[in-house]
Amino acid sequence: MSYAIPAVEPATVGIAGREERFPVRRIYTIGRNYAAHAAETGLGGAGGSKPGVSLKPADSVIPDGASLPFPPGTNRLEPEVEMVAAIGKGGADIPREAALDHVFGYAVGFDMIRRDIMHACIADQHSWDLCKSFDGASPMSDLAPAAEIGHLGNGAVTLTINGVERQRGDLSDLIWPVAEIVARLSALSRLEPGDLIFTGTPKGPGRVERGDRLIGEIEGIGSLTIDIV
Repeated sequence: MSYAIPAVEPATVGIAGREERFPVRRIYTIGRNYAAHAAETGLGGAGGSKPGVSLKPADSVIPDGASLPFPPGTNRLEPEVEMVAAIGKGGADIPREAALDHVFGYAVGFDMIRRDIMHACIADQHSWDLCKSFDGASPMSDLAPAAEIGHLGNGAVTLTINGVERQRGDLSDLIWPVAEIVARLSALSRLEPGDLIFTGTPKGPGRVERGDRLIGEIEGIGSLTIDIV
């Protein structure tokens, strides 16, 4: 097959302890999936938090240890530390009780958000996708295969900035756990191998600046370090 322009190589993520890599197809992000974070944003709604879904480009992934250039168009860049679930087996209308069979593994991720752009999008009733769609917007650690670590229902989730703790939560606080997320997403659009799901963030995200070092850790999965330049 010939192409009119050079074909783009697929984005990939490392796999802990392996030379092979995990190709990325789509990135889904789940918002307001921790009640305390939804409450602090004021976006939880009168009836309590209801998680939402948005998309990010696959080529926004950058690896552990990378430097992230401060993105254009914003004065308020904020990281949200999240567990990432990687889909290894596709399917549509996946029942919750079978959903974890479709998960290849887990990673630590930062959902990087241009918060001022997000607020402008909300005010104008536009899609949020632009606020989190830029080069380097999805830093990720290597994947820890579920066959080796299992499917975690609890474990501390933390983010430190320059050694000072900014966020702390626990996987047990997820409103929609991974099985529920997979079931719900697959009822809306068929999931395929290579899809990544950022599962939501605890309370406490805040602004970062050039020169800041971000370290995210999830108990039982691993850690992720990024420098803002």
